[in-house]
Amino acid sequence: MDHKFYTQLTNQAIQNISLSREDCQLILTSSEVELLPLLHAAYETRKKNFGKTVRVHIINNGQNGFCPEDCHYCAQAKSSKADIHEYPIKSDEEFLNEAKLAYERGAYRYCMVFAGRGPSDRRVERLAQLIQKIKSRYPLEICISTGLLDQQKACKLKEAGLDRLNHNLNTSEKHYPNICTTHTYQDRINTLKAARQSGIQLCSGVIIGMNETIIDLINVALTLRDMNVESIPVNFFIPIEGTTLNPSHQLTPDFCLRVLCLFRFLNPKSEIRIAAGRELHLRSMEVMALYPANSLFLDGYLNTKGEERIRTLEMIRDAGFSIESDYSTQEIIDKELFSATHSRHNSKTKPTIKNLEELRPAAIVHPQN
Repeated sequence: MDHKFYTQLTNQAIQNISLSREDCQLILTSSEVELLPLLHAAYETRKKNFGKTVRVHIINNGQNGFCPEDCHYCAQAKSSKADIHEYPIKSDEEFLNEAKLAYERGAYRYCMVFAGRGPSDRRVERLAQLIQKIKSRYPLEICISTGLLDQQKACKLKEAGLDRLNHNLNTSEKHYPNICTTHTYQDRINTLKAARQSGIQLCSGVIIGMNETIIDLINVALTLRDMNVESIPVNFFIPIEGTTLNPSHQLTPDFCLRVLCLFRFLNPKSEIRIAAGRELHLRSMEVMALYPANSLFLDGYLNTKGEERIRTLEMIRDAGFSIESDYSTQEIIDKELFSATHSRHNSKTKPTIKNLEELRPAAIVHPQN
């Protein structure tokens, strides 16, 4: 593809001009669109709006299981037979202690997620008090994911200091009935509208790899653009045994990076987050995702582990980026280097001497007479 194509992508994004559907499809599917110049074009857009900083999010699975919804991708769904550890909502003390850990580990935003269709009035009151407690102690942005929400409940959370509400669209409106039947796409749109009308910023993203088409993917990306969503987590589907969704195709690092670039071009001022599945699907090219995206999760996801914190932190530093935190990137890394957990599990900081079998894998050992 001619160099002008990539320059045009950057210029349009910086001017916040939407791409044509044809260009969106080229980015995702054309072998003539080369990955490295595409990443560079996305990086120029990212740098214009976010510099070389990375926002670290730490997620708190505040309640695990007991969900009446049948989202086919989710280990907590009523239709899931996944072997998860179910528990009711955590105590306030537990939330506060985890918020402290998140802050000390460099988190910019603390995300609390609660399974269920939506919160009761009593639950909203408790969440409002919890938000106030956390914000009075730590300079953290707070994001909550708590299912379907009306404007009255959203206003209550906003008054308590909630910064963002997470409610992922996950896929296109057309594809949505294939991944959930207990609520509709419009229910999700209505929740986002209620949050927006209450003055709460929006966090809404996608899950890539759920048998959607390229058109589905482009449609949801354009919908998020139309809604001016401030934060977009891009998840790559993690197949958990026991869930009812069986993807028919394999994600590649190349495709995952193209998706991140597309979301950056269409949403130049939004926080694009490399979310669940980055380790599994990006593999050796994971660091390249920092060029279109400016945010990631640390400490894993809802029910699945992520990479060791130290590896993710060093990846950010080694690529020349810095963490947006009250602590410097090196301070955060140093804390990890001296933690007991890291000293037990990390072997990458010291070289390991090969044993004899590794040195002589083809040696023929002759028995002694």
